[in-house]
Amino acid sequence: MVTRLTLLHTSPVHVPVFDALRDRDHPGTVLRHLVAPELLDRARTDGPDSVAAALRALLTGSAGPVLVTCSTIGAVAESLAPELGVPVLRVDRPMAARAVRTGARITVLATVESTLAPTVALLAEEAERAGRPVSVTTHLVAHAWSRFEAGDTAGYLALVARAADGVTEADALVLAQASMADATLLTRTSTPILASPAPGLAAAAHAARQGAVNPHEDVDHAARIAPD
Repeated sequence: MVTRLTLLHTSPVHVPVFDALRDRDHPGTVLRHLVAPELLDRARTDGPDSVAAALRALLTGSAGPVLVTCSTIGAVAESLAPELGVPVLRVDRPMAARAVRTGARITVLATVESTLAPTVALLAEEAERAGRPVSVTTHLVAHAWSRFEAGDTAGYLALVARAADGVTEADALVLAQASMADATLLTRTSTPILASPAPGLAAAAHAARQGAVNPHEDVDHAARIAPD
């Protein structure tokens, strides 16, 4: 049986990233990519809840699990799963679950301010579920997003890596957006740095194979087996 997944992105740059992860870790899985940059633009201006109706319209009729790779709108999309009738997984949940298990002091790095609150809320949710107290601090990487929007990926990742290397007194660093993942290749810090694409895709692939409807069971599975 062919494993099929729908991925919802708010930037086209994520398509080759997840295709490469599929080829490396989940060969044979068929990915259907939906790209809707306007959702992030609206969420940044009017708040994540403002995109609920558009998400509902876009995802209605999906034949299998949906992986949402935008952390800003992930919680809103995830909440629509019961009415859509398919698992809707946010790419950053497995990363958050792993961060909570890594240590109590977690620093979140983001390049878009609208991502910070959803990420902090997700970490609190996973900490409560795991029964582990955590202390979360946040850092918005200045000027990085304008580099990303200009297509300067190298400059974008360099700023993220520099910010990560500047963090002290943390047990885990969380890169809140999928676009930040490759900064892990540039950092020098000895603090564990967690990124979302690989464990997020692993959770969604597991859901597709198992027909699971509980996102938490897929998070637990992915956090055990997925590479960072």
